[in-house]
Amino acid sequence: MQKIGRVLHVSPGKNVIIKAEKPPKIGVEVVDERLKPVGTVFDVFGPVASPYVAVKPRVKGPRRLVHHVLYVAPKTNREKGEAVERR
Repeated sequence: MQKIGRVLHVSPGKNVIIKAEKPPKIGVEVVDERLKPVGTVFDVFGPVASPYVAVKPRVKGPRRLVHHVLYVAPKTNREKGEAVERR
């Protein structure tokens, strides 16, 4: 599980803003420390040396995420490109 960073605040546009340690790709699924889905990466912005990530939340009350660490969702076997056995 790849750590994105700590949530700073919720923007006026209702996006969750994260100070990124390592910015993920736009469109990836974001989860909390319990692997509960939170939303998807909407934008990566700011200076290259110190980027920020905007996440479009899919949870009620995104303000509760402030000061929590968010992560990129673990990839499933299908996303890793592994063959899936069919019966």
